Amino acid sequence: MPNTRTNQDLEAYVRIDRVCCKQWLRIIGLISDLSVARCRSHQVSKPVSGMAWLTTSAGRVICLHVGQKMEVVHCRASAQLLLFSSAGEASISYPGVGSHSLDMPIWVCPGDDFDLKLSENSRLVVLKPTPGLLTTAPLVRAFHQMPDMAPVINHYLESMRFYIDDAHARALTRGLLEQLASLQAGASVSIAPDTGPLDRRLLRAIDKIEQNPTWEFNLEELASYAGVCERNLYYLMKNSVGMTPYRFFQRQRLIRVRRRLVDCQSSESHISWYAADEGFSHLGRFSALYREHFGELPSTTVRCRERLCEAEKGLGEPCCEMLEEN
Repeated sequence: MPNTRTNQDLEAYVRIDRVCCKQWLRIIGLISDLSVARCRSHQVSKPVSGMAWLTTSAGRVICLHVGQKMEVVHCRASAQLLLFSSAGEASISYPGVGSHSLDMPIWVCPGDDFDLKLSENSRLVVLKPTPGLLTTAPLVRAFHQMPDMAPVINHYLESMRFYIDDAHARALTRGLLEQLASLQAGASVSIAPDTGPLDRRLLRAIDKIEQNPTWEFNLEELASYAGVCERNLYYLMKNSVGMTPYRFFQRQRLIRVRRRLVDCQSSESHISWYAADEGFSHLGRFSALYREHFGELPSTTVRCRERLCEAEKGLGEPCCEMLEEN
């Protein structure tokens, strides 16, 4: 069964957005130790999508957003990685072994050669623990599955949708990778009890904020739309997701600025213009909020994108072919 999560995984830590197929593949190699020789997609010259990642002392969590159906051929890992499909359909196959769905987390090992099939609008999560975190010997057999990690990863991704600040996001990420290491060593892990779906009134308020980028914050209007009084909406959101309605609204504005800063279709990144477009009139205050939320200044985000794009140009040229319709 394909994973049906709807929110964007690690959306707040998007690093590259709207890149072409070849560039997307080269950057994957730079940040994940996963090299790709060839891919087939429907639109090889048009943007595939983007990727987000967060690095901590325990390792890196990478989320690849795939905007079109794609077959990625002759992937080779140079480090031990865990792959998991968090949305859409994705599968992995080894030569002469067969294919397995990635709706269950699967290890790939250094030297493994495998293929991936990714559906349109799918998302692939790659967990890359630091070598010192894993205390057991490297795995050797293909399709080594980690079924206990699926609920742990999903819980992490849900928590990351509402993280409070960068320090909180990094703590959640370290916790995820440490749980992975514990499970690989044969220990058991526990996750926070499932509290069930969010209150439908709260979901209405969240959807209004997320889906209406031009909307100006008005708590009375938001509460009326959600079908609850202002006081109740405030405490409902604070108690359920850990932040106030305005804080969540502010978060979405910051994310929209970030997406524009990492958009590789934009030749220039006008930080002050983008901030003003989202209602941040004081550049110094905006920069402070941005650093609190993402752990870096907006100018650092731009420089990171530029350095990454320069670095990938020096890599080999993957072969990209048109994918024929079945």
